[in-house]
Amino acid sequence: MGSLVAGLAAGAAGTTALNLVTYLDMVVRARPASTTPETTVRRTEEMAGVELAPQGPDSDEAGNRRSGLGALLGIAAGLGTGAAYGLVRRRLPGVPLPVLGAGVGIAVNVGTTGPMAALGVTDPRTWSGSSWVSDLVPHLAYGLVTACVYDMIRGSR
Repeated sequence: MGSLVAGLAAGAAGTTALNLVTYLDMVVRARPASTTPETTVRRTEEMAGVELAPQGPDSDEAGNRRSGLGALLGIAAGLGTGAAYGLVRRRLPGVPLPVLGAGVGIAVNVGTTGPMAALGVTDPRTWSGSSWVSDLVPHLAYGLVTACVYDMIRGSR
């Protein structure tokens, strides 16, 4: 149980790092926020045949709920990946911390981008280099912070 809780805490720290790097990138490059989380929620809404607001799917209320749900899905992905990392970390005692961090970062990247690609929200094969950097760097930050915080909590290093 301790590994799971440590993984959740590490995932929360990693999620904060991902958000920090993402928002810094937005400030430095003056780029807009991604709309893919909201679009993913909308696509899921359509597939499930549900509406988020009685005023209809194009209402401000529905859009606001989509925005909140998109952010919550990202947090859930970060916490869930951290928890999963906590459960497998002890089985990887000799793996260097940077490799663990990169692995966790890539795992959370695939875990979030994969469903978006499967729903037709995005196609990573068509992304530009800057789009890949905007997506991959924050996820690597997530992975490194998650791995470091987990090891600090559990005293693994």
